[in-house]
Amino acid sequence: MKQLILSCLAVIVLLSSAPVKDGYEVGDTVADFKLKNVDGKTVSLADWKDAKGFIVVFDCNTCPVSRKYNERIISLNKMYASQGFPLIAINPNSPEVSEGDSYDEMVKYAKKKGYTFPYLYDASQKVVSEFGATNTPHVFVLNKVGNELKVAYIGAIDDSARDASAADNKYVEAAVNALLAGKAVSITKTKAIGCGVKWKNS
Repeated sequence: MKQLILSCLAVIVLLSSAPVKDGYEVGDTVADFKLKNVDGKTVSLADWKDAKGFIVVFDCNTCPVSRKYNERIISLNKMYASQGFPLIAINPNSPEVSEGDSYDEMVKYAKKKGYTFPYLYDASQKVVSEFGATNTPHVFVLNKVGNELKVAYIGAIDDSARDASAADNKYVEAAVNALLAGKAVSITKTKAIGCGVKWKNS
C-alpha cells in the first residue's frame, strides 16, 4: 500500500512539473475560430476556400506601436490577399481595461482607416489564448498544407517600430514570399514589438 501511495505521488509530481504549452508554436496546426467582424458578420478561416494561407495579426485601436504599424498592416493585405494570403486582424483587448478597444470603437476605427480586411473582436479572449499572442501587433503567418493550416512564422511585422523605411528585416513579407515560392521560411520566430494584451480583470 505504501509503495502504491509513493508511486501515485511520483506521478503527481511529474505531471505538475511538466511544461504547459502556451499557445501555438511554429509547425502547429491551427484550429478554426468564429469571431464577429466590424460589419456585424461572423467570420471564420473556412470562409476563404481558396486561401493558400493567412496573415493573422492581433492588433488594437489604442496601442501607439499598433498605430505606427497601421499603414504597414493595410499594405500587407494589399500585397498578399490577391496572392492567396489574406490578412485578418483580431482585437484581443478587453474594453474593461482599455475603453478605446470596445467593439463600437473598432467599428469607427476600421471605417476611419478604410480597412478592406476583417477586423474581428475576440470578446471572450479565447482565440488570443489559443494562439498565445502577447502583444499588439503580434503576427502569425499560416500556411495551408493539405486541409490543415500550419503556423509558419510568429512574431513582429519587421524590425522597426518607428516606420517602414527604417526596417532592415521585413519578417512577414519574407515569410509569405518564401511560402509563395514553395520555399522554407528562413526566420520563423521573432520577438513581437508592441503593447501587452489587455486581459480581462479576473
